[in-house]
Amino acid sequence: MGKKVKIRILKSEDLPAIIEIDQKVLGKPRPEYWRRKIEVSEFRPPLASLVAELEGKVIGFILGDVSGWEFGVPDDTGVIETVGVDPTFQRQGIARLLAEELIRSFKLNGVKKISTLVEWDDWDLLQFFHSMGFKRGERINLELDLDNQDI
Repeated sequence: MGKKVKIRILKSEDLPAIIEIDQKVLGKPRPEYWRRKIEVSEFRPPLASLVAELEGKVIGFILGDVSGWEFGVPDDTGVIETVGVDPTFQRQGIARLLAEELIRSFKLNGVKKISTLVEWDDWDLLQFFHSMGFKRGERINLELDLDNQDI
């Protein structure tokens, strides 16, 4: 990519672009979901919600947070909640730029460990995080399928 990608703090005005990217990736619009996520992001630590911008257009985003001892996770643990990159710009290093800046921000703000959740068979995402140094963590994700429960 010849042009310079700028990483900056996410602003509420970025909402339409984030909704558009998410719809391109998932195939369905989720405006209310993103409206709530962006509202909550305003209360997160500095530099925990970022966007990648190219020539004034948002082409990717990353949302992170710092644990508040939920589920016994220490408050010096950062969490990467979601990463999204416009399909036109995927596989060009945009997610890596976003993640590196978020990691740098977390480290400067006293975070000692970062976690995220990935579907066990999402090989592309697993490879991405592995290439950034992530390894399998200490926690186990548990689920209950309510379709199979008699309640």
